[in-house]
Amino acid sequence: MGGAGPGPALEGAKVRLRPPTREDHTLLYDWYNDPDRVAPYDRFSATSYEDLLGELAAAPGDPASLAARYIVERRSDGRSIGMVGHYTAHPVLSIVEVWYVLGDPAARGQGFGREAVGLLVTELFRTLTVERIGATCDDENVPSARLVEGLGFRQEGLLRAALFHHGRWHDVRVYGITRSEWAARPSRGGI
Repeated sequence: MGGAGPGPALEGAKVRLRPPTREDHTLLYDWYNDPDRVAPYDRFSATSYEDLLGELAAAPGDPASLAARYIVERRSDGRSIGMVGHYTAHPVLSIVEVWYVLGDPAARGQGFGREAVGLLVTELFRTLTVERIGATCDDENVPSARLVEGLGFRQEGLLRAALFHHGRWHDVRVYGITRSEWAARPSRGGI
C-alpha cells in the first residue's frame, strides 16, 4: 500500500489540499489541542508541540500515521480551514481509512469537507494499490455520516461500544467504498 506522503496540491472547485508546512504548525497544534474542534465525537488527548512536529515529520514514511497529510484551504481566500489524512488501519488487510476535521467551525456545512474528502479519496485510488477505502465515525456524528454517505460510501457495519470519549462508550459506524464503486458513481461537484 505504501506510505508515500502527499504530493503536490490537489485542486477542487472550493478547496485546495496541500501538504502541511512550517507555517501551519501553530494552527495544527491549536486545532489538535482544542477538544471542541477535534473531539465532539472522538477521543481527545492533548499533544505537545514537539510531539506534533515529530508526528508530522514522520507521517510521509509511516502508513499508520494519524498525522495530518493535507491542509484544507478555502480557495476563495486561501484560508486554512481544516485537515485531512489517511492511515493503514490493519496490519494484514489492505484497508486504508480516511479522516477529516474542519477546524474552522464557520466552514462546516458548506461542502468544504465533502470536497476535501472526495479529493483525498480520488488521490488515494490514483496512487495506492488498494481496492477499498474506509471511514469511521461516532454513531452520533450525523454530519460526518452524511459527508461520507454523500460521497457514495456504504455503511458496512456498526462497532458497538468501540470508542471511549466524553466519559462513556460510543458505537462507531464503519463505512467503505471500493475502487469500482468510486469510479462508477455520478460526478458530484467535480469530485
